[in-house]
Amino acid sequence: MRTLYYSHPDFLLHETGIGHPECSDRLRSIEKSLSAPEFSSLIRQSPPLATEEQIRLIHPQSHIDAILKAIPEQGGLHYLDHDTVLSFGSKQAAFRAVGAVCDAVDKVLTDKADTAFCAIRPPGHHAEPQQAMGFCLFNNIAIAANYALRHYRLERVAIVDFDVHHGNGTQTAFYNQPNVLYVSSHEMPHYPGSGYPTETGVGNIINVPLAAGDSGIEFRQKYNNIILPALKKFNPDLLLISAGFDAHKDDPLSSIMLVEDDFKWLTQELMRIANSNRKGRIISALEGGYNLKALAASVALHVKALMTDIE
Repeated sequence: MRTLYYSHPDFLLHETGIGHPECSDRLRSIEKSLSAPEFSSLIRQSPPLATEEQIRLIHPQSHIDAILKAIPEQGGLHYLDHDTVLSFGSKQAAFRAVGAVCDAVDKVLTDKADTAFCAIRPPGHHAEPQQAMGFCLFNNIAIAANYALRHYRLERVAIVDFDVHHGNGTQTAFYNQPNVLYVSSHEMPHYPGSGYPTETGVGNIINVPLAAGDSGIEFRQKYNNIILPALKKFNPDLLLISAGFDAHKDDPLSSIMLVEDDFKWLTQELMRIANSNRKGRIISALEGGYNLKALAASVALHVKALMTDIE
């Protein structure tokens, strides 16, 4: 498989303060892991800065303006809420993150690549159209979905979100949009408090809660019984992944007991679904994952699966 890997020094400029779990060391640990010889065939990409027009595919101009206005002078921090932080470098990082996923859409949908992994920050799936929250400023994966639909006239896009926290922002963005299937597995009860199975949109939202202490056994069972069949039935033209690795047993922000091989298994299953319709197109964007060792190891297996042609 021709797999793109998006990274950029600008992502390190988004400072969140001492002790904040969503820190630049997350990307440093991923970069070190993906520098191993087995990843030499990755097609390394330097993402462009997004345009405001791209961001407006999900967020109104008023939201963009509010974020930009709140960015502090160099050396300072501004808290949008108790855990969502802006620094002087946040604009570059956030615009570059959106630019990465949109560029990945361009390259995958014009057959310049088959799959892509975007090692980006800040993450995005909690960002509501008009509200930044949960470490997230702009909803990267939601923007990518609308970008693919509008610029390439796709009929169906699926988003799989395996972050341990429910992607409330992505769900809100597509709650009444039947050509986008949003499926999420997440711990419940947990932040942000959404993601009940009864939240179904127009039949295009599938929420599969996990309970504290659930392991790969329950995780795989729920994917096999609920999510994977729904994806096969939907038959997407493009599959997007909100790739959060914070359901790992060693992560400080969750109580789910997954291990690295569970993320590998799921990625392989998603590859099989993508390949079954002879499109094989997957774009994955980093969301959570806050134990550096577990994050690096999990991402390595996730990316290795994206690089493998799985029938």
